[in-house]
Amino acid sequence: MEHVKCECGHVNPHGTVFCESCGKPLGENAEKKLLDMRYEGSARRSQTYNKTIIDKIWAFFSSVKVGVALIVITLIASAIGTIFPQEMYLPPNVSPAEYYEDQYGWLGKLYYQLGFNDLYGSWWYMLLIASIGVSLVICSLDRVIPLYRALKRQGVTRHPNFLRRQRLFSVSKVADADDVFKQVKEKLAQRRYHIREENGNILAEKGRFSRWGPYVNHIGLIIFLIGAMLRFVPGMYVDEVLWIREGETKEIPGTNGKYFLKNEKFIYETYEKGKENEVFNAAIDRVGSGMVAKNYQTNVVLYQRVGPIIAGEEPKLKKVKEYKIRVNEPLKYDHYALYQVDFKQNEPYKMAFQLMDKTSEKSFGTVVIDLHHPKPSYDLGNGYRVELLSYFPDFYFDDDGNPSTKSKVPNNPAFVFKMFAPDKPKGEVSFVAIRQTIEPFGNNKYKMAFSGLETRNVSGLTVRRDFTLWILGVGGVIFMIGVIQGMYWNHRRIWLQRVNGEVWLAAHTNKNWFGLKNEIRRVIEGTGLAMPIDQAEEEKKAAQGGQVHGATE
Repeated sequence: MEHVKCECGHVNPHGTVFCESCGKPLGENAEKKLLDMRYEGSARRSQTYNKTIIDKIWAFFSSVKVGVALIVITLIASAIGTIFPQEMYLPPNVSPAEYYEDQYGWLGKLYYQLGFNDLYGSWWYMLLIASIGVSLVICSLDRVIPLYRALKRQGVTRHPNFLRRQRLFSVSKVADADDVFKQVKEKLAQRRYHIREENGNILAEKGRFSRWGPYVNHIGLIIFLIGAMLRFVPGMYVDEVLWIREGETKEIPGTNGKYFLKNEKFIYETYEKGKENEVFNAAIDRVGSGMVAKNYQTNVVLYQRVGPIIAGEEPKLKKVKEYKIRVNEPLKYDHYALYQVDFKQNEPYKMAFQLMDKTSEKSFGTVVIDLHHPKPSYDLGNGYRVELLSYFPDFYFDDDGNPSTKSKVPNNPAFVFKMFAPDKPKGEVSFVAIRQTIEPFGNNKYKMAFSGLETRNVSGLTVRRDFTLWILGVGGVIFMIGVIQGMYWNHRRIWLQRVNGEVWLAAHTNKNWFGLKNEIRRVIEGTGLAMPIDQAEEEKKAAQGGQVHGATE
């Protein structure tokens, strides 16, 4: 791109509003009343290059409007993701597709089809987060580099047109300019201005570091977004639910087969009404005895796998530690934490049935079925045998009237048995559910009579590991530093220059013009310098006056 050479000899990049060295307005900006001081009039890449596809992408992401739109879209998507529970919080062993439709109807089905059930792990949500990060990086680079270059190169002696077109500007005639400059310098120094002199002119500046506040914000946000995206890198973040039954040993999710947990016993304790628990008596009366929880905990043993993982082989485990997991007292080991968050009491574990003659009520043996690992066949001896043709752990009839199961959890078990006896070598089929028996092929001689139920408790644990938390914390701290830096300080500059025997005073700040005016008033008090006029307010008044005059005519 072409460069623009100023009359002072400085060569400026194409698109510069005013000369980086002397401040003379360039091009069409020379006709404007007040100078556009954003980014010190420096040339931004997004506004000067628009030829290649890279230039167009850069210009697109450098737009503040685009960045705000991406943030708004992400916020709306995040809000929609809270309407229904995320998939990770669904009951165990349920089909998400069926769950959302059954619980929330067509709206739940649409919610699942659009991918909101696993919003924070979906590719398009990650793309939105990445786009925000790209926008922040490009926005920052597009502005901070030209701004830094312009502020670093700004000279003390500025072109008269630069001073005249500042918002605060005044011209004064004084008898002794040297004495006035000396007084002003002393007062500016008292107010902690950094003073530079050149050819008898003054540039007083303070609070420049506040100009970097928004970019410090951007750095904090970028770090925060990186931390959020790292949560989807395997091993960096784990937040899984583990349902484990008493006596069961299971692999801890998120550990890649390294750690296993055994549930030795689940303990549930409640407050009983009495003198020792008087503070809870009212609550016990309201909800019922045995309903106010005092403690629930899981006594566990943590194991670590020994040796390599071999498919099809039982893992060799080494005991690591025993622990009693209570609410707010998690088991912590190797950056993992296991929290007690839920439980389920008296889940069916084993059911016993007797093969009996329906007429004589004679029993020919007992079949004990493990509801989680049922056997296909049970031999009772003497020619009596029972086969398990079908098993429905969570039984219900579907829309076509056929037996089916909602999940793999034995909440409402049902069975299809085939009973063999010496006098019934071809067997008899019987459908058996809780309080329900159906004989689909006619009246049977034999039946499966329920004879007992064994239950056990189930603990709901949350497994967490987070290596991104410190990154999120660093990003948040840096963001707040940027907020404080840009909010509580402002960049103020005062130019004092001798022009044709007069003293010209101009001033600029990035915000809080009222404060700058008061400060200038105190600095020039007693020096004979005229108080600068706010040219922006004068223009506003003139425009309003013109409108009123036009309306009157």
